[in-house]
Amino acid sequence: MSGEVHKGLAGVLVDETRICQINKDENLLYYYGYEIKDLTAKATYEEVSYLLAHGELPTTDQLKGYKETLSQGRYLSDDLTSVLEKIPADANPMDVLRTGCSIMGSLEPESKENNLVVIGSKLANRLCSMLMYWHHFSDSGKRIETETGEETVAGHFLHLLHGEKPDETFRRALDVSLIIYAEHDFNSSTYAARIAASTLSDIYSCMTSAIGTLRGPLHGGANAKVMTTLEKFEDPGQAEASVIDMIANKVRLTGFGQRAYATADPRNAINKKWAKDLSDAAGDTALYDIAERVESVMWREKKMFANLDYYNAVIYKMCGLPTHIFPTLFLIARTCGLVAHVTEQRAYNRLIHPSSQFIGTDPRAFPALDDRE
Repeated sequence: MSGEVHKGLAGVLVDETRICQINKDENLLYYYGYEIKDLTAKATYEEVSYLLAHGELPTTDQLKGYKETLSQGRYLSDDLTSVLEKIPADANPMDVLRTGCSIMGSLEPESKENNLVVIGSKLANRLCSMLMYWHHFSDSGKRIETETGEETVAGHFLHLLHGEKPDETFRRALDVSLIIYAEHDFNSSTYAARIAASTLSDIYSCMTSAIGTLRGPLHGGANAKVMTTLEKFEDPGQAEASVIDMIANKVRLTGFGQRAYATADPRNAINKKWAKDLSDAAGDTALYDIAERVESVMWREKKMFANLDYYNAVIYKMCGLPTHIFPTLFLIARTCGLVAHVTEQRAYNRLIHPSSQFIGTDPRAFPALDDRE
């Protein structure tokens, strides 16, 4: 069999979905018909999580019940914490969540009662608790209590990180970030989860497949790489000169470009506003000013636009997150989107089994040992 090979499946339609719509020409993004600008302006992450799970926004009563189920995910059993305590302090935080998610498959396996909907609604909070428990234990030996009493995933995460109720402005900024990261069509980690689901594997195996894919620096690690780059610059002027030099030497800057859009990532403007608001609230705009200058230079010199990861890095820094755990927020936010795709794959399942075009050695005779050179 021969034909055109699409490396990376670029431009290949592999299935249909009702979950996420991307309008590349007009730079628009929708979850179940709701534009991302409206969702980030009017909804909470919990409402969006429910939307992705059920296809419709929740009523007041439905949202109340959903939040109660979400809160159950904060608890960590002794069996789970004992595993987390054995993970080295220098481990990649994504490895921590991959291990934690995997062990959950044995401690609380998927069943008729503990089904996809129940597990899915708990995962974001559970991942927050696992990550922060390991973070504090590996850093100081402290075994933290993971019940915070917070009503939101964003509040729960920040409370666990800093040990106190978060400021509302910073909590809402993180909430919006989670909404933005919640879903984005058939990206690499989502497709990995759907491939696992197509084999009729359990939700934890689907999630660990996605986590392993998201761990790769070309997918989930962009927000941390953006921060690593921005922190090298002393001020906007020095940043501009350095970026022009990097462009001349064909050095790729992370955080720019997104092949799903033509001229702008619709999520970037939302993140940029929150990055500015948080910088103003913190009384420190130095990092934001550098980021804004780099963004303008990249557009002026290369016509490359900033993507969702770019200003998210500034948001996370302003929220006090250590850079090495930035990528885990991508995963925590994306749990509801991954569960939505696993659900959809199961509903219309066909085993995913693509073909390849062979370009290797022609058939040949097997030589005797003495005849080999």
